[in-house]
Amino acid sequence: MPEETFVIVGAGLAGAKAAETLREEGFAGRVLLIGEEIERPYERPPLSKGFLLDKEPRDKAHVHEADWYDKHDVELRVGVSVVSVDRAAHEVRLSTKEPIGYTKLLLATGASPRRLEVPGSKLQGIHYLRTMGDSAELKQAFAHGGRRVVVAGAGWIGLEAAAAARAYGNDVTLIEPEPAPLHAALGPELGRVFADLHHEHGVDVRLDQGVAGFWGAGQVSAVVTSGGAEVPADVVVVGIGVRPNARLAERAGLEVSDGILVDQSLCTSDPDIYAAGDVANAYNPLLGRRIRVEHWANALNGGPAAARAMLGRDVVYDRVPYFFSDQYDLGMEMSGVAAPGEYDQVVYRGDVASREFIAFWLNEGRVVGGMNVNVWDVTGDIQALIRSGRPVDAGRLADPGVPLAGLAA
Repeated sequence: MPEETFVIVGAGLAGAKAAETLREEGFAGRVLLIGEEIERPYERPPLSKGFLLDKEPRDKAHVHEADWYDKHDVELRVGVSVVSVDRAAHEVRLSTKEPIGYTKLLLATGASPRRLEVPGSKLQGIHYLRTMGDSAELKQAFAHGGRRVVVAGAGWIGLEAAAAARAYGNDVTLIEPEPAPLHAALGPELGRVFADLHHEHGVDVRLDQGVAGFWGAGQVSAVVTSGGAEVPADVVVVGIGVRPNARLAERAGLEVSDGILVDQSLCTSDPDIYAAGDVANAYNPLLGRRIRVEHWANALNGGPAAARAMLGRDVVYDRVPYFFSDQYDLGMEMSGVAAPGEYDQVVYRGDVASREFIAFWLNEGRVVGGMNVNVWDVTGDIQALIRSGRPVDAGRLADPGVPLAGLAA
């Protein structure tokens, strides 16, 4: 019998953790981990947090030590891409023209930043933040301070980039077309908390306006807003979301819609191909619908889940979505889904004004999302509330004297 070969396309956190899990679960066949970047696999949160702020070294972001792959007989190919998948032949073809046969295939191809296609968008000094290289360039642009930084987009990446720019002593303007930061993720109530946070730290927060274009002679010198204002800029950071890298799957004839469609075991429409991480639009039985999650925890947990499913284990991937962020003196953890339309009530426990509180999003009395802000060791209880699906009395939820653990029982 030929040796079983498991190929993982995408050498990010999801792919690296999948390779690790295959070996931990006793898979003795060939494992290939293929990535376009020349870096060995790394985690992305440091790129907008510790590494960008020059508080953590580059190596801390890496998933494994440099010699881990050789020690565990994982063939790591970096600086190369997979250009096609031949499902009938069970074969992928690399950008080097090399064909590689597979027994099982995992697509962990991640996502790419959405680009601002407006006049002047090709000028120098306009940055996107997705890769280690992007973060290193942005750190260099921020490092000397005193520069005029414009951040387009008040999502998580935009807010963290704005906080980093201020930490280096730069002047920062934040431009967002929605009525509040994080409006699509959290709704207006909590969005205002983050608007106030950045305003108090000296950021010029401009809401309800987008970017219409950029001015400059080779190098960006100003951002033109949709309202016609010209904002001087030496550095621009664009953070307007990402698109799943699903073209490879689409060309292979897999089912694709806002990512690669997978079932609760992360299996695609082909029984020998799986997908995990940002690119996977997965059916989550806890939520009763499909969801594509772009956060770190989904890559951390989705890669291992896909690996176990590839090995024939019975896998039900139904984790509560989770995210964390650090901005200035605010640290938070978010569990669940709290986008507009997903909830009908927000309940607070603690003091919102001092930014030491828990916010709960409810839909028909049931907790669908929870954010702990500068309050720690409660994520498990919040997630238990979400998983229980039980109606909760809002008054008891707001009462700090009532243990959260008891509300989920």
